[in-house]
Amino acid sequence: MSAALKLWRKLGSNGPGRWLASRLICFRAPYFRSIAPLLVRLEPGTCEATIRHRWSVQNHIGTVHAIALCNLAEFCAGLATDAAMTPGIRWIPKGMTVRYLKKASGRMRAVGTLAAIGDVGAGADRDCTVEVRDPQGNVVFDAKVTMYISPSKR
Repeated sequence: MSAALKLWRKLGSNGPGRWLASRLICFRAPYFRSIAPLLVRLEPGTCEATIRHRWSVQNHIGTVHAIALCNLAEFCAGLATDAAMTPGIRWIPKGMTVRYLKKASGRMRAVGTLAAIGDVGAGADRDCTVEVRDPQGNVVFDAKVTMYISPSKR
């Protein structure tokens, strides 16, 4: 089981624990601190997280900016992938295709889903899909994050 999934299973059962688990994961991957994600659910192959609509993630027209949505997508895709890993396997994001579907206002909720990893041989690409919804449930953004999964060199 991955370190992130162990942390989530230990702390994620209540609000303060979810907040702390989210912060500790961002301590390990500091780039995500800029969006201050809050983990809602983490299980092998699935991650759900939210970000608040605040000044630091807002663009010039008052909506959540594109790169904040990309960061949220990568956060969810990475954790969904990490939680699905077995010992001796590693992963790294290889690419991302995104679509901006509507203006993004309010608290954004993202769900990342990774299908079964299966045999990766010497290395293989696997896609994680992420949908981001606004408070009304409208999909405002979606992404396909390609992960390169391979055996660990250690």
